[in-house]
Formats: sequence, C-alpha cells, structure tokens
Amino acid sequence: MNKIITIPKGKFVLIPHEEFEAFSRWRKSVRVNLDEQWFWFPEWQKKEAEADEAIKRKKMSRRFTKHNALVASLKRK
Repeated sequence: MNKIITIPKGKFVLIPHEEFEAFSRWRKSVRVNLDEQWFWFPEWQKKEAEADEAIKRKKMSRRFTKHNALVASLKRK
C-alpha cells in the first residue's frame, strides 16, 4: 500500500537506505512544470483530499453539463 507523507521544511527525517534510494530514483524521474506546482502545495493537497472524501461519501452535488447551471447553483448556496 502506498503512503503519502509531507515532510515540513527544515525537519530531519530518518529513512532506511533502501527506501531512500528508491525515493531518490523516483524523485529524479518526476518533473513538475512550474505552472503546475500549485497543485502540489500542502494547502491544495488538503483540498484535494477533502474533495476525494466528499466523493467517497457521496457528499457532492450533481454533475453540471452547462456552466450557467453551475453558476446558478453556486449563487443559491
């Protein structure tokens, strides 16, 4: 099972050697475009997790096919 962790800036973390090597290889292979880096900020990831949880619990509104229906729904809230 995959786990997601966030390491606060300036903190030290002890990672076993094998896991560190695997992480280092992965990190070198992943490229994040500067115009997409906002997605990886902790604040945005928190919102993504909340949205995933809402979807899982079916606590979301219906799907909108027209933008004016979406805007009207948002104005009612």
